[in-house]
Amino acid sequence: MAIESGSYDPATGIWSWCRPPAQAPRRALFLDRDGVLVEETGYLCRAADTVMIDGAARVVAAANRSGIAVVVVTNQAGIGRGYYDWAGFLEVETRIAARLAEEGAALDGLFACPFHPDGIGGFRHPGHPARKPRPGMLLEAAARLNLQLGRSWIAGDHGTDLSAGAAAGLRGGIHVLTGHGRAHREQVGDLRTSSFQVVPADSIAGVLPLLPALFP
Repeated sequence: MAIESGSYDPATGIWSWCRPPAQAPRRALFLDRDGVLVEETGYLCRAADTVMIDGAARVVAAANRSGIAVVVVTNQAGIGRGYYDWAGFLEVETRIAARLAEEGAALDGLFACPFHPDGIGGFRHPGHPARKPRPGMLLEAAARLNLQLGRSWIAGDHGTDLSAGAAAGLRGGIHVLTGHGRAHREQVGDLRTSSFQVVPADSIAGVLPLLPALFP
């Protein structure tokens, strides 16, 4: 089932693609895209500029083998602001899927929200429920893929990534220093509560040895 079959739903404000859900509920590893899965370039919209972060494919492949759903949830303000369109977004996602496949890895779902407070036309919204730090994309993914949110984690470089995870009822978040992570490390500590764990990592590669403890 190719990522090109994904589509935008104006009712939810989310572009989505996902594999058929498993019959039994699954745990999930949610991933932000830019700065976590791929290098942060600023409004990435060309395959030629897409560079996977070292270790990303290994983490995805390990999660695949463990039966953990891997779901990308990404804010796409560049679409909302009119810098590029869904075709540019798909160009990047197709390259990512190909790079993952080269190492025996695959995503289970991909969810993107184009809304932004400075968006143009219909994509202007002061706080769309699907845009992180709000949990809309994670909740939609859970409904579509039969996910157990309370046993799932999110990896992100922004505080908004982890905030979305907390709002969705995830078990916790892994904060990485790649992308914009260094500027957010102190902030994300404030998100730690009795019901939401915060785990630091240098990059997504650091998630690999953590998987058995995060998903017992």
